[in-house]
Amino acid sequence: MTPPAPQLETLRPEAAASRRVPWPIVAAAGFALLLLALLWLGRSLAQGPVSLDRTIMLAMRVPGNPAQPIGPAWLPSAVRDITALGSTTVLTLVVTLTAVFLLLQRRFRSAALVVAATTLGAWVITLIKALVSRARPDLIDRLMAETSHSFPSGHAANSAIVYLTLATLLFPVVSGWRTRAYLLTVALTLVAAIGISRLYLGVHWPSDVAAGWAFGSAWAMLWWRLELTLFRKK
Repeated sequence: MTPPAPQLETLRPEAAASRRVPWPIVAAAGFALLLLALLWLGRSLAQGPVSLDRTIMLAMRVPGNPAQPIGPAWLPSAVRDITALGSTTVLTLVVTLTAVFLLLQRRFRSAALVVAATTLGAWVITLIKALVSRARPDLIDRLMAETSHSFPSGHAANSAIVYLTLATLLFPVVSGWRTRAYLLTVALTLVAAIGISRLYLGVHWPSDVAAGWAFGSAWAMLWWRLELTLFRKK
């Protein structure tokens, strides 16, 4: 009697890892979409000068003094450091180092997907910014200079694209649910902190950041699905 064929998970542990749905990112995408809907609804229903966008931004400043951010004196500098984690320079460095690591591991397909996902995502964000052409907030004093359009937040979107995509595409490389949970937690924490930093600095409306989170999360899920499809075919 021929013994049954071994299960795929026994032969290829990374296959089971790739099939696991990163539900924290799914939940984050749903939350961001809900938040975006609430913000746009608040803007459309507001009859006076106060909307959800305005309320959240004013909460980042001392009441009656839009030039003074809330918190201790060292906080603005710390927030600038956090927002730099979503800058083009830092994200490019992160993607490059990750791609080289995957190449050294002979994960050529994963390395190509990392580069393609992050590069194409950045291009899409740039195109959306040009099409929407939303002006930067002028409700409160900005704590750093920005010249590009406001919607969606490039820092929020690109950080979500890079960190969440890397977290999902690295699933087959790492083993153990604790390690995967750690990857997702770090990625989600970075994305959330970078988005909030843009609000604190006064360079984006909350709806800009929510749109960036929503797009970046959905983009990461799209490329996770593509990786899974390619893995099954292989």
